[in-house]
Amino acid sequence: MMLFLGPLVQLVVESPKGILFEIKMRCNLRCLSLCVRDLKWMRNHIVAPLTEELVFRACMLPVLVPCTGPTAAIFICPLFFGVAHFHHITEQLRSGCDTWGDILITAVFQFAYTYVFGIYSAFIFIRTGHLLAPVLCHSFCNCMGFPEFGRALKHPLRPVLLFCYQLGVALFLLCLLPLTDPFFYGVTPICTLFLNPRAFCS
Repeated sequence: MMLFLGPLVQLVVESPKGILFEIKMRCNLRCLSLCVRDLKWMRNHIVAPLTEELVFRACMLPVLVPCTGPTAAIFICPLFFGVAHFHHITEQLRSGCDTWGDILITAVFQFAYTYVFGIYSAFIFIRTGHLLAPVLCHSFCNCMGFPEFGRALKHPLRPVLLFCYQLGVALFLLCLLPLTDPFFYGVTPICTLFLNPRAFCS
């Protein structure tokens, strides 16, 4: 969530009735029941994070790590995760609203975005030895979407927002290793990032 400090502050300053009102509205039972009944919301925030992290992290990484080593696996596994999101191209084609050029640009951008997220998700799965962290991060990222830098640059509070964006990135980088230290999670990590590939995979 530190990485999204800028977008979160942007949400706060753009909320017409204040962030506390927004939280109260989103946390009431009626709103939650509407979300649960919305199949698209369920897919994006519950089903996709759970199933994708189960397949691409919990199942695929333990198979790749003994053959490639953990560091290589962190960068290889997200390639499959990125390609798996190409199915969104069919949704755009069915809508008929976008040109082939727009569809291609969107597909490349989405592949890059999901690849980078996949690296992070694989890293925290290997570091913590738990599936819950990647699932929660995935759900949160789906909820937030890609940060709207364009709106931040045009906002009246642009200096504050840009500072929050930069602070969020700095905090994320500073806290990444300390907060994913296997010591905090009560289990031996799946592996360290410095293991060599096993010979039996040749």
